[in-house]
Amino acid sequence: MSVTKTRRIPSALFICLCLAALAPAADTYRVVHTYPHDPHAFTQGLVFVDGHLYESTGLNGQSSLRMVDLESGRVVQTQPVDSKYFAEGLTTWGSTLVQLTWESHTALVYDRFSFRVLRTFSYAGQGWGLTGDGKSLILSDGTATLRFFDPAAFHEVRRILVKDGPEPVLYLNELEYIHGQIYANIWHSDRIARIDPGTGKVLGWIDLKGLLPENEHSSPEAVLNGIAYDPAHNRLFVTGKLWPKLFEIEVIPETPQPVPARHHR
Repeated sequence: MSVTKTRRIPSALFICLCLAALAPAADTYRVVHTYPHDPHAFTQGLVFVDGHLYESTGLNGQSSLRMVDLESGRVVQTQPVDSKYFAEGLTTWGSTLVQLTWESHTALVYDRFSFRVLRTFSYAGQGWGLTGDGKSLILSDGTATLRFFDPAAFHEVRRILVKDGPEPVLYLNELEYIHGQIYANIWHSDRIARIDPGTGKVLGWIDLKGLLPENEHSSPEAVLNGIAYDPAHNRLFVTGKLWPKLFEIEVIPETPQPVPARHHR
């Protein structure tokens, strides 16, 4: 949540503005279905396409690309990633899957069906999350900036600074493009930001606090990370690093409440 800076304004005007203002409120959620998930998977990327769930797992020497059976959580196809890479975000592009690496400045492009590496691309900075809007690949790097890349040549075409009000939103992580908005996990946070891809403005938040009970977190790094959307059936899936469960959720819009008037002399 951002910290809003206030300015001195005339008392009468201040009161009118406060009466009209709405307190920022986060959307909540309802669990539609709970699925098993590999508790050893250090989830860095998640995508659902053509009825299949694909996952990128991280850590050097443990990174992989996988296709996972949603109902059972069973890994039905896997491709280990070279131990020199720490795999990160994942998205689909046509008949390929594109997987980022953390500090190696390298994206791996796979054939989606065989998992064969077709080529690699280079980029500056770190790679955290990845999604696409149909025209560009969109990359996060742990800062408040999202970069847009030409998927053919993988060169940067533009970037946006993500802000909640006046404050930059740091630690943008796993991404998913849903209904014209970018959904972003925030590293070590239980919230997902909904971002305008044109301006970088945060349009709203989804608060997933309590989704996985604390006693099921196996590590301090077992944090929310992983968003996938099934457009054919309008299903939203979320999970986390080292989580034993993957959830289909319904987002419940929160009605903003009026801010009580504050009287000043």
